[in-house]
Amino acid sequence: MEMDSLGDRILNGERRALARAITLVESGRADHRAQAVELLTHLAQAGRQSLRIGLSGTPGVGKSTFIESFGMMLTAQGLRVAVLAVDPSSARSGGSILGDKTRMERLSRDKNAFIRPSPSQNHLGGVARRTREAIALCEAADFDVVLIETVGVGQSETVVAELSDLFLLLLAPAGGDELQGVKRGIMEMADMILVNKADGDLKAAATRTCADYAGALRLLRKRPQDPETFPKAMTVSAVEEHGLEHAWEEMQALTKWRRDNGHWEANRAAQARYWFGQEVRHSLLARLDTAQAKAEMERLNTEVSQGRLSPALAAEQMLAGLS
Repeated sequence: MEMDSLGDRILNGERRALARAITLVESGRADHRAQAVELLTHLAQAGRQSLRIGLSGTPGVGKSTFIESFGMMLTAQGLRVAVLAVDPSSARSGGSILGDKTRMERLSRDKNAFIRPSPSQNHLGGVARRTREAIALCEAADFDVVLIETVGVGQSETVVAELSDLFLLLLAPAGGDELQGVKRGIMEMADMILVNKADGDLKAAATRTCADYAGALRLLRKRPQDPETFPKAMTVSAVEEHGLEHAWEEMQALTKWRRDNGHWEANRAAQARYWFGQEVRHSLLARLDTAQAKAEMERLNTEVSQGRLSPALAAEQMLAGLS
């Protein structure tokens, strides 16, 4: 596979080339990894950037319905939209559901949209390790907006904030104790909270829930990357497509303010440093996966289990052998 040729096809917006490249970066083979690095280096020279929007929410909140309605609204405005939907992987077989193309039937047929389901592979927060590189490929293919949907909501899901320019938290109307079910950490990461299903019998409940979250956001410490009134809570209806345009206007306003005040580039630089550290950690762990390393681990395991070595000393010996 010629990486420069594949890269040029991606830069020209060829969807098949993009899909092939994402498969390449998701591969665990060493030769594919070398090719992926070569390809990403080639594409980085183009310097293209998309608006990266991370989206998380509790199961059943309507993330896929929201993404389809929101994506259709953006493509109707002439924007090109890529959706990277991270699906749950089976801990037993490693397989995943990969049902997003079924759930986003209208958007999957839109010529200005690209949907790529990706198994989470048991990585932290349900965000696949190579999702960051898939985002870079979509940017190189000149998509205006990249939506990153994560598996669920919780403390670990905040890793999506290290992938995105805007982080949306999608929640459903609830009664009474809904604030108790959302971790403070993810609230602090959110740029906007969107209360979905604000329609029909749930409209009043959605309005009350939105007010509760707006009050909770005011209690959080002010972040330097936020203008006045942000982060904020809003109501939307993905089914009736109400509130989507207003939410998009607010996202654009926040993005413009961050660009004008230097926070956009600072955030991208901080994310690059974060992922450099993650790559180093992953590479070190990969060195434990060789036959020689596994044999040494087994030998030291025996020493530790029989009490001849302490766990700390055995770990030191193992790490010394890797250097």
